[in-house]
Amino acid sequence: MHCNFFARPLAVASGLAWLSCAHATDTPPADSPQALAPVVVTANFQQSPLTTVLDPKAPRQPIPASDAADLLKTVPGFAVMRKGGSNGDAVFRGMAGSRLAISVDGTQLAGGCPARMDPPTAYISPALYDKVTIIKGPETVVNGPVGSAGTVLFEHDTPHYSDAAATLDASTTFGSFGRNDQSADFKGGTPDFYVNVDGNRTASGDYRDGDSQRVHSRYARWNVNTAIGWTPDADTLLELSAGTGNGQAAYAFSSMDGVKFLRRSVALRFEREHLSEHWRTLQAKLYRNDVDHVMDNYTLRQPDPGSMMPMAMASELRCNTAGARVAADFDWNDLSLEVGLDGATTVHDARTGGPAGSALPYPSLPHIRDARLQNLGAFAEATWHASTKDRVIAGARIDRASARAYTIVPAASRSANLPSGFVRLERDLASPATFYLGLGHSERFPDYWELFGQHVDTAPGFRHLRPERTSQLDAGWQYHGSRLKAWVSAYAGSIDDYILIHYGSQQGYASNVRAQIAGGEAGAEYAWNSWWKTSATLAYAWGQDTTEHRPLPQMPPLETRLAVDWDNGSWSAGALWRLAARQDRVALGEGTIVGQDLGPSGGFGVFSLHGGWRISQAWSLSAGVDNLLDKTYAEHISPSVVELQGFTRSTRVNEPGRVAWVKLALAL
Repeated sequence: MHCNFFARPLAVASGLAWLSCAHATDTPPADSPQALAPVVVTANFQQSPLTTVLDPKAPRQPIPASDAADLLKTVPGFAVMRKGGSNGDAVFRGMAGSRLAISVDGTQLAGGCPARMDPPTAYISPALYDKVTIIKGPETVVNGPVGSAGTVLFEHDTPHYSDAAATLDASTTFGSFGRNDQSADFKGGTPDFYVNVDGNRTASGDYRDGDSQRVHSRYARWNVNTAIGWTPDADTLLELSAGTGNGQAAYAFSSMDGVKFLRRSVALRFEREHLSEHWRTLQAKLYRNDVDHVMDNYTLRQPDPGSMMPMAMASELRCNTAGARVAADFDWNDLSLEVGLDGATTVHDARTGGPAGSALPYPSLPHIRDARLQNLGAFAEATWHASTKDRVIAGARIDRASARAYTIVPAASRSANLPSGFVRLERDLASPATFYLGLGHSERFPDYWELFGQHVDTAPGFRHLRPERTSQLDAGWQYHGSRLKAWVSAYAGSIDDYILIHYGSQQGYASNVRAQIAGGEAGAEYAWNSWWKTSATLAYAWGQDTTEHRPLPQMPPLETRLAVDWDNGSWSAGALWRLAARQDRVALGEGTIVGQDLGPSGGFGVFSLHGGWRISQAWSLSAGVDNLLDKTYAEHISPSVVELQGFTRSTRVNEPGRVAWVKLALAL
């Protein structure tokens, strides 16, 4: 990074910091609103040991998220494999795919594309959810198969009404490159019934990088969800929910684009509380999530006669997941316990051909099943309050995972028993601080993309690829004072049979290696007075392939975010400076199902500004300029660019240049 690049944002940040100190003794008017949530969120902090909770409806910088990966990248430790304008793959601490468990209202959702055009996060519009919870490491067992890197929960709140009432959250966002979003979330009910209807639309044209070069990246998507609940008494709930959505997305990383992202979801949920003195709740859920994805090379682009795919081609890929979960919660004086069972079956099929009117149009061809994956798990997780200051949280889980391959000859099946568990000590210190130390172990069955994906040789991989086993130590400290909030979260782990993807020019393969990982995140926020605050976060991930004696691929570089914010209760303003270091630890040609290392990457810094106005109790307006200095840069974790006439020819997929945006929100 060049000194002249740092000069301008450093001068601005220094000026803002000087203003913060100069006004440290100012006293806001006595009637000014206090303790209001920020109009624009620039920093996300760990609220309790290993757990970060987000409000997905709040505007954030960078521009408010179009999908779940966009939201997660604002959290320290997360990165995104950018493929275009949307539908990137979330990466946490250098881990992606099924190492990062994603749960949507207690259900499992999987994509169908063997090239990861449609990761689960592509089907999640975060603004339609009420809460997003991130649990770091293998430190919970109650949300389906354990994510060795972490677990992310997207959840709707269940409304409870003592009288007839209703609420509405709505927003619209406009921004550079034709960004145009609308969303609405209505909740209403009586003591006996409730309904929740939400929907959104998000769209953007091709963006341009800092050199004003177009990136093939336009997209459009919509979602609608409805839930109807019956609450015959204060302790009983029966809910039926259903949802659907669709969209298109142009991709700079691929020779094809996603032209259909059809999602259909349905679920039935039952809850009963206060069943006995110690039996607190019984929960049961049945669900089905169906995905129908089409990719082609002719709807959003013209086929390239000089490429490996000169003719118009399309592939339709379907992924249908059906599952169930039942769990019970128990409470005693100083002990709480959750036990339960969950399971899911996922079936994949595909068909490939030409467009309508061609010799072999794909809609007329049969769907060919290639895989069925099943998982059945039993779990127990308990919290023991050993004293007023000490807690012990522990959990254990056993999964029976299996897979059947239909397209290899002869057709084959395999299965494994996978134990997981953790134990964590949390201690409240004399000051408003907490220390924690946890040890977790998880075992992960190879996922669909590691067994059947585009970059692996299916037959030998299916027969010989072993489940991945992660043992990890997590430790941390957090402090929540009246002015200062600070936290540190560190981890170190050993991975036996880490599943490594070796990319090839024609056909890659997957193998098992031993690996070591370490790193962590830290953050601090200091309120100078009721108007001014400054914050900083830091994230670092390290990995080593000890079998091949080289770095573990797909590790993001050291990253820090520095922010200063001013808020008088009605108006707000602030600045965010994101800095990423150079990354030299690479393993060329190796990676994960998400992508491969392309070589060392240079560091960069991105400076952004934002502001907001609380117009009234119901209305708020926020705006920002991301990448104010129009920096040309790409993330270290990035796919390579496929050449398209009229678009950028950079090695990696460049990030957007200067982006201006404005969001108007209504909360009734």
